[in-house]
Amino acid sequence: MTQEINNSAPQEQFEEIKPLENTTNTDSTPENKDFSEMSLKEIVQHFQDLLERGDQHEMYKNADSIKAAFYKTLKKEKIAAGMTLPVQEEREEEDSSEENIISSNPFAELERGFKELYNRYKIERSSFVLVLERHKEENYKRKNEIIEELKSLLDKQEDLQHTFPTFRELQNRWKMIGPVPQAGSKDLWDTYQFLVEKFYDFVKINNELRDLDLKKNLELKTELCEKAEQLTEEQNVVQAFRKLQKYHDEWRELGPVPKELREEIWNRFKLATSNINKRQQDHFETLKEDQKLNLDKKSAICEKAEAIADTEGNERDWNALSKEMETLQSEWKAIGFASKKENQKIYDRFRAACDKFYNAKRDFYSNFKRVMQENLDKKIALCEQAEALKESQDWKKTTDQLIGMQKRWKEIGPVARKQSDIVWKRFRAACDLFFENKAKFFSVVEESYDDNLKKKQDLIEEINAYKPENKASENLEALKDFQNRWNEIGYVPLKEKERVQSAYRHAIDMKFADVKSSENETKLVRFRKHIKDLQSSTKGDRGIKVERDKLLQKFRQIEQDIALWENNMGFFAKSKNAESILSDIEKKISKAKEEMGQIEEKIKLIDKQYE
Repeated sequence: MTQEINNSAPQEQFEEIKPLENTTNTDSTPENKDFSEMSLKEIVQHFQDLLERGDQHEMYKNADSIKAAFYKTLKKEKIAAGMTLPVQEEREEEDSSEENIISSNPFAELERGFKELYNRYKIERSSFVLVLERHKEENYKRKNEIIEELKSLLDKQEDLQHTFPTFRELQNRWKMIGPVPQAGSKDLWDTYQFLVEKFYDFVKINNELRDLDLKKNLELKTELCEKAEQLTEEQNVVQAFRKLQKYHDEWRELGPVPKELREEIWNRFKLATSNINKRQQDHFETLKEDQKLNLDKKSAICEKAEAIADTEGNERDWNALSKEMETLQSEWKAIGFASKKENQKIYDRFRAACDKFYNAKRDFYSNFKRVMQENLDKKIALCEQAEALKESQDWKKTTDQLIGMQKRWKEIGPVARKQSDIVWKRFRAACDLFFENKAKFFSVVEESYDDNLKKKQDLIEEINAYKPENKASENLEALKDFQNRWNEIGYVPLKEKERVQSAYRHAIDMKFADVKSSENETKLVRFRKHIKDLQSSTKGDRGIKVERDKLLQKFRQIEQDIALWENNMGFFAKSKNAESILSDIEKKISKAKEEMGQIEEKIKLIDKQYE
């Protein structure tokens, strides 16, 4: 709580007015520097500037704060640089040479320079205090001499023409002398005031001179009252309060005023003092409220910053979160100080949240760069594989391989932006060269496809015109001949492939259905003979059972294959070359079902033998 200037009514004109000591927390006002916001070099430079200016009052006021801010900032920067050492290692480092310290600790030179400045300050401060105490002792001695002279002056009772100028000269000398040691200050002042009062009361002075003196004092005190009253218009309350302290010091040094006006002039000055005291008290009450509001605002910002810092997951939008954090930092700077007790705590809390976020961001991007480098290595490996195949003429196999590489390329994550386009063009160039060569090759082959189509159409017409013989063996030979000739004919245009293949199967099925039936019957006859041979052999029934189990196992395997193919048809229906793929699968399914029928006939034949 601030100490108000003593504005009680005086017992006598020379009653001492105690100087005000401003105990209000002004460290948090905007007039004081916030050293915690400075870098190490800025703190050292500011301290050096203070020393060069030689203002002992300012140095004494700020030295400890500068020292605390320097070592706190030094500790944080060492931790940020990963240089925090155990106590034992710090002692060992102190024992090492200065050259080694500087090479291993980039902050050593700054710390050494700061210590030199602080030692210089302590030396200068000690010298200043010593000199100041000497001056106070000298002042105390000189003021005692003046008191002795006053006593002598009162004892002489000389003519006023001689005593009054001497008295006035003693007063002026008293005013010119500076402060004295605190221990003897009050007694010394009381003695001086008593003698001055005694001089005015008991020495027979000339009324005219006394009136002039009292009038002059009245004019000066009236002027001080006016100045004090004008301070109510001063915008800076703290500055007004300091000026009022100065006016009170001047008031104390002035002599008395006419007795009938003493109470009036004092009450006027006291009223002005009370107004300034009230303004100062209101100012700091408002300041406390503002500081509390600032603390609430900063606490809210800390909560937001901590929520951002605690965000988890690798999919965090770091750019968006960084902008949010920068916005919070701007808002923080726009808010004034909190109270001295809370200001550093709330700042440390906010700083901790910011450090946590930016450390996590740095770790993420450090890991992200490593992953991107791994992705780049994988893509370069695919480039090398593609370049090794770009001159290949194994069109089918190489096409499948390159398509597989392209799929793997898409599955690999991103690479650094400056490398992304380069490595993609390299991979694309190798693939494009192969497919250009393939296109050129098949543009020539395509011409022969039309001839093959004509040959297959002619063969289908020949099959349709064929008239089966009575002998099954001759029909079987004819069927084999047609099949061999069909297989010898090369590829046809893709768009005609399914149509001509369907026409071929239809023609074969129509002309050689009996041949296929005969083939199946022949196979069954052979199988019956095989069963009889097993039965008559040493294996007997056991051998027949093994044969049946084999057939049953094969039947179930084919069932599973058909189910798998039919399931895959649903996936291939969405692919680009679905028509060709589905046709091949249907052929496999048809052939498998035919084989299942034959197996089923064989199993029934075995079961019939043991009914």
